[in-house]
Parts: sequence; C-alpha cells; structure tokens
Amino acid sequence: MNREQARAYAEAMSAQCTALMTAASAGDRQAFDELTHLVRGRGYRMARSWVGSSDDALELCQDALLKVFRSRESYDPGQPFLPWFHRILRNTCFSHLRKHRRVRPTSLTRVDAAGEEHEFQIIDPEPSPEASALQAERQTLFHAALAELTEQDREIIALRHFEDLPYKQIAEALNIPEGTVMSRLFHARRRLREALAPHMEDTPPARPSAAPEA
Repeated sequence: MNREQARAYAEAMSAQCTALMTAASAGDRQAFDELTHLVRGRGYRMARSWVGSSDDALELCQDALLKVFRSRESYDPGQPFLPWFHRILRNTCFSHLRKHRRVRPTSLTRVDAAGEEHEFQIIDPEPSPEASALQAERQTLFHAALAELTEQDREIIALRHFEDLPYKQIAEALNIPEGTVMSRLFHARRRLREALAPHMEDTPPARPSAAPEA
C-alpha cells in the first residue's frame, strides 16, 4: 500500500466509523455491532501499546467500547468518531495505569530496533532460526527502551508506527495541531534512539523495507 492508498484507506475508515456511530446514536444496534467489529482490533492494539498485557488490553478495550455504547446518545455526529473513541480508550487505559502505579513494557514491532525516523520491517515473513533469535533479542531490548519513555511518547509512537495514522488523524485524536504532532513524534523517536543506543553497539542493523509515510 503506497502513501496515497494508505491515506485514502484511513479517510474511508474514519468516515465509515463516524457514519456507523451516528446511526448507533439514533438507536441502530446493528450499526453499533458493525462499529465494534471495525474498531475492536485497532482498540486492542492501542491498549496493548499502553499497558503491555494482552489480557489487560482486551479487557480495557471492551471497557472503552462499553463506555462508548453508554454514551452513544450524547455523541456529536458533527465530530469524527475515531478521535472521540481514542480519547475514551486513552482515559480508560491511563486510569488503569494510575491505579496499578506502573507502566508496563509495550510492543511496537513496526518501529526499527534502532529507533530511526525511517520505518523498517524488523520481522521477516519467514525468518530463519538465526533471524528469529536475533528478532527475540531486539524485541527484548526494544521493550526495555520503550518502557523508559513517557506515556505521551509511547502514545504518539503507537499512533504513527503501529496504527499507521497520518498526521492529520493523530492531531484529531490528540486534539493538538499537526505541527505539534510532528514535533512530539520527532522528540519521541529521538528519546527512543537514546534509550536504545547503549544496547545496539553489537546488534546488526535491521533490514529496511518500504512503508507508507504521511
């Protein structure tokens, strides 16, 4: 998928979710079921990028969807659904983290092991045993480095590199200007590189491959 195709897909997805939520807010239960099917996987991945645990992420995503359903009558059809859902999910996950007073390691396999600004594919489709062992080592280092970042840094890295969202949609989700998105992302990547640097001296570089860019 090239850059234009990725952008078109994201816009179509956003419009579809907004239309389904608008219908759900008017009492269409089937529309809400379709919406849940569309965003459940996305919500789970984002939740896992924040809390680390797969089980907790699944439960928190379900909690967020339940909050969406309970708030359906107050939804403003004039606003896109995905940024609204993101804020509900974000608040749900951050409340969980505050309650347990810990930030767990997360997994973002679409950022390269060195944290470079270009996107790299670390996992080969059919890795050899040697490549699998190297990947496991990189994952361990990456998880440890990512855990050192702030929640804000992990959030914007997840939105850009895990969800492949264009800057415009990240700005809508976080309710900040696009320029601020680019600035936060730049500094989050830099801090990730700095956290990884002490561990990367003896690790061979990942092989790059093309990925959509906004």
